[in-house]
Amino acid sequence: MRFTAETSSNGVVERNFTLGEVTGLLWSPASGSHHAPLVLMAHGGGQHKRAPGILGRAHHFVIRCGFNVAAIDAPGHGDRPRTAADERHIAALRQAQAAGEPIGPAVVDIHIDLAARAVPEWQATLDALQKLPEIGAGGPIGFWGIMQGTGIGVPLTAVEPRIIAAVFGCLGHEGLAEAAARITVPIEFLLQWDDEHVERQSGLALFDAFASKEKTLHANAGGHAAVPRFEVDSAARFFARHLGQGGTSPA
Repeated sequence: MRFTAETSSNGVVERNFTLGEVTGLLWSPASGSHHAPLVLMAHGGGQHKRAPGILGRAHHFVIRCGFNVAAIDAPGHGDRPRTAADERHIAALRQAQAAGEPIGPAVVDIHIDLAARAVPEWQATLDALQKLPEIGAGGPIGFWGIMQGTGIGVPLTAVEPRIIAAVFGCLGHEGLAEAAARITVPIEFLLQWDDEHVERQSGLALFDAFASKEKTLHANAGGHAAVPRFEVDSAARFFARHLGQGGTSPA
């Protein structure tokens, strides 16, 4: 892992890093909390590690909870070039949109391909992060990712025992039910009741597929992109319960 830039503001230190072809960001408390919990964050489709929702949540988790937070660009996103396969997937998605057809099948294909590449990248990133003295090995780790972040995060959490709590949502069960059935850690799941891209029953089926004994469903009115801002606070409280607190306790 090579750090390429560092800035600090409002009590949060932000560092850009590269790990091979992977490009990422690490946010940490400026106070230098030692071995604070780590939250991995995955962005949505067509976005990147510095998307506004990622930045806002990362700063919230660092300031309110004292966590370290890491995000990486998914393959073909952000600072990473697209492959020919990425271009084919995007073309299929745009064709379905232009024809007024359901985009679900195209999205499932995209997520399967991305997860196959992104899961080992996340694991390598986690290996490198745990070698940093401020994080260390053996500390509690959570995962946050909705939409495409769920498409990558569910397969990752299913095979990565270091993740002990996760927030998913805004995605259906297609292509994910088998991986979800292998997940037993606490889950908080977001469902947009009027989602124009994810059928309600498919989202409910994914929630049902998780084998976790502790799982909570948050169903909110509104479309795919209308996740309420208060869910950021809820995720912070969820992670504080399951990861512990590295700093100021959330209200």
